[in-house]
Amino acid sequence: MMKTLYTLIIVSSLLSCNSSEKKLIAQDIIDKAITVHCNGNCEKSTVTFKFRDKIYKSIKADGLYQCERKFSDSINKIKDVLSNTGFKRYINDSLVKLPDTLATTYANSVNSVHYFAQLPYGLNAPAAKKELLGETTIKGKMYYEIGVTFREEGGGSDYEDTFVYWINKADFSLDYLAYSFAENGGGIRFREAYNKRIINNITFLDYNNYKPETKDVDLKDLDTLFEAGKLQFVSKIETEDVKVILNK
Repeated sequence: MMKTLYTLIIVSSLLSCNSSEKKLIAQDIIDKAITVHCNGNCEKSTVTFKFRDKIYKSIKADGLYQCERKFSDSINKIKDVLSNTGFKRYINDSLVKLPDTLATTYANSVNSVHYFAQLPYGLNAPAAKKELLGETTIKGKMYYEIGVTFREEGGGSDYEDTFVYWINKADFSLDYLAYSFAENGGGIRFREAYNKRIINNITFLDYNNYKPETKDVDLKDLDTLFEAGKLQFVSKIETEDVKVILNK
């Protein structure tokens, strides 16, 4: 009788654990992924990196942020700064006034590079709406599928873009993502993470960038097309010379 009782307790405990695992919601999964990738350091860091011949720098501390981009053209040195207070452009260290539409375009460009370079950290932005779409298998590994959209208020001019993130069920790493965008005629992309490296306790990834043959594809189906070899390789998304300083 005691043996039977112990067996029932063990089975009950296992069922309880499995039930608990199934109850994870999108926010729980994203929180775990951010913990795995950031180790609590992303919100108090200064990160610099090179991307496509431009130098990027982000500074985060005490709830404030500043994202920068520096590059030179044939004549001038240009510095773009996006922060809690808005966007500014400096040419040869002098602040220049821009039309609102142009400032918005530049701000979105700066934000986009920093956003993708430090994923999944940005997924807890106040404007982000997350939904657990389901679970799937890619290359023999189990993944949570998380859909992300952005509210118009606080979501920037690209708030209509949609995203899907594949979070590894075993270790909560971000291994794949897909997104649709409306800019420049619109399109769809699927990214496969590689070259994972940890710098000062923050994880950084590079990506192989793919697109489907047609735009008439559900983002959720891109992992199936990827495994079937039916996506077209577009480019490599690589951040170089990544450096991290942790702010106190």
